Order: sequence, then C-alpha cells, then structure tokens
Amino acid sequence: MTALRSCRRRSFLACAAWITGFCLLSLVSLAQDSTTTRTKDQRPLKDRIWFGGGLGLIFGTVTAIQAEPMVGYFLDKKNKLSVGTGLSYWYLRDNRLPAARNDGYGYRLFTRFRPIQQFFAHVEFLHLNAQPRSFLDQDIRRIWVPHVLLGGGYVQPLGGRSSIFFQVLFDALQDPNSVYGTQPIISGGIGVGF
Repeated sequence: MTALRSCRRRSFLACAAWITGFCLLSLVSLAQDSTTTRTKDQRPLKDRIWFGGGLGLIFGTVTAIQAEPMVGYFLDKKNKLSVGTGLSYWYLRDNRLPAARNDGYGYRLFTRFRPIQQFFAHVEFLHLNAQPRSFLDQDIRRIWVPHVLLGGGYVQPLGGRSSIFFQVLFDALQDPNSVYGTQPIISGGIGVGF
C-alpha cells in the first residue's frame, strides 16, 4: 500500500512538473502580440547569448568539488525568456567515513523566464550519472538518474553585463536514486549577460 502511494505521488509530481513547464511556455507564447509582423532580431549574437553557472570548492576532512557551467540563449528581444544547456560535475570525499567517496556528472536543459528584472522562474531537466551505493552488497555501479527541477531565483546586476544570482529549486520527479532527495536545492552563482 505504501509503495502504491509512493508511486502515485511520484507520478503526480512528474505530471505536475511537465504541466507547469508547458503552462509557463504557453503563457509566454500567448503574451506575445500575434497581430504584429515579426522582424528578424538585429542584435549581434553576443547580445543574445549569456553564460553562467557555479563553482564550489571545499578542502579538508570533507572535500567537495562542484562545477556547473551553463550557456543560455534569449528567445525574445526583451531578454525575458531564455533556453539553455549546461554540464554538471561533482566530487565528494569524507575522510571521517571509510570508503565515503562519490562523484557524478551529467547535462542539463533548461528554460528561464524573467517576469521582472530581478526575478526568474526556472524549469530544468537534469540527467546525472551517479554511483548509488547499496549498503547490503557494497556493489558500486553507475546509473543515469533523471531530475525535473522547478523553482525560481533572484538576480542582482553587478555592472556591465554581469550579475549574481541566487535560486531555490525542487526535484519534482523524486526518482528513488535522486542525489537531491526531497530537500530543496539552494544555489547561487555569477552570470555574464544574464
């Protein structure tokens, strides 16, 4: 009975994630005025592309390394809607526990919408190759784990085309092998052009 509830909950959350993403993109499409004639975007490519991501380093008893470069492309002239891709790598070693070493890598596809200059909504598909450890047989195997991340964040311009951002995301898919579990994913970083 508990397994059935868990399965239904995951299915509901996965459906809710896809519906939310679809609705977000539909609302953006409907918000555009369909009576005007579209003109080709005359901005240079460098003004339509933005770069960002995060880098985390901790050394000592616990060593953690994380690198997540991202690149996005603005779909509209007002720079409110963007799509993008990125890579993700993390490494963790805890010297307090025997054999407590793990790493993962993967890729991401995302959409961001900025209804106002300082805030953005974020929908992302993250696919990570990780090593879930079985405590029963001590077998280490690598598997691809899907994540559907939903949330939003705050952007503060630093000057020029650079800014600093802070975001909170939730894994709506809740795969049993998710590296995030049920807790929110809180992160930040620096963006150039975003």
